[in-house]
Amino acid sequence: MWYALRWTLYLHDEEMRSVTKIKVAIVGYGNVGKYTLDAVQAAPDMELVGVVRRSTAGEQPKELAGIPVVADISELEGVQAALLAVPTRSVPEYAAKYLAMGINTVDSYDIHGDSLGNLRQELDGIAKQGGAVAVISAGWDPGTDSMLRGMLEFMAPKGLTYTNFGPGMSMGHTVAVKAVAGVKKALSMTIPAGMGIHKRAVYIELESGYEFEAVANAIKRDPYFAKDETTVTQVESVDSLIDMGHGVLMERKGVSGATDNQLFRFDMRINNPALTAQVMVASVRAAARQRPGCYTMIEIPVVDYLPGDRDAIVRRLV
Repeated sequence: MWYALRWTLYLHDEEMRSVTKIKVAIVGYGNVGKYTLDAVQAAPDMELVGVVRRSTAGEQPKELAGIPVVADISELEGVQAALLAVPTRSVPEYAAKYLAMGINTVDSYDIHGDSLGNLRQELDGIAKQGGAVAVISAGWDPGTDSMLRGMLEFMAPKGLTYTNFGPGMSMGHTVAVKAVAGVKKALSMTIPAGMGIHKRAVYIELESGYEFEAVANAIKRDPYFAKDETTVTQVESVDSLIDMGHGVLMERKGVSGATDNQLFRFDMRINNPALTAQVMVASVRAAARQRPGCYTMIEIPVVDYLPGDRDAIVRRLV
């Protein structure tokens, strides 16, 4: 516990921050995990100490050559931060375990509302007791989009904001479908219907011995899909449909002071896992600059996500 707290305070020293690298482990090696490898290796202030995978037997991917691949994080030395590239529903378990060990955690937990708020409160106590820092929901939504929604709201306090996703592949929803009994492979597409309303188009390959209608109904009942109009289609090959592109169009019309008709629009088209990974890696840096506890991205100063000297960043960007 004391080691993690000392490390957090240590990084607040501006001189040492420029020469000390954060020792990072990647936990999980699916779509996001593979892109976090690129982002960590490109970061000037981070050092990858290993990858944690459920299966360590057999030949590993070529890009992991020379990198320790282990089944448990305790097999790695000196880990200061863990990038949790695991399914959302596994995040609470992993985060609680590592925070108790004094290891900072960053995840891309993507369930909005009370679930996120409750997890934040739960992990906050564990993190403080372990002298560690958690940054939860560090993706692009929740995450950077949450930061933008906050900015738009203080720019025009009175008004409406609409966040329209897609069309594109939703990683969280796709993982949720894969967990349904009878699903061999899956793809979940988010289709914007306007005014912040979305439809879900799910494509699955079926395991033998399962009835399509029963599987489709189970998918539609899942909390990820229960509130949205969802169609499920059986296909011969999910792989032939996958495109990891995604996007968001965020719009706000509101009032600044007493002035009506203030209009704002933010539009992006992205590779979903690549952007998620990059945001997570920036959040590892930000975590090292906070006091022990659990944070969402909107609670952390923007400057803390950027590498380098704070004063130099201010002079460059302000």
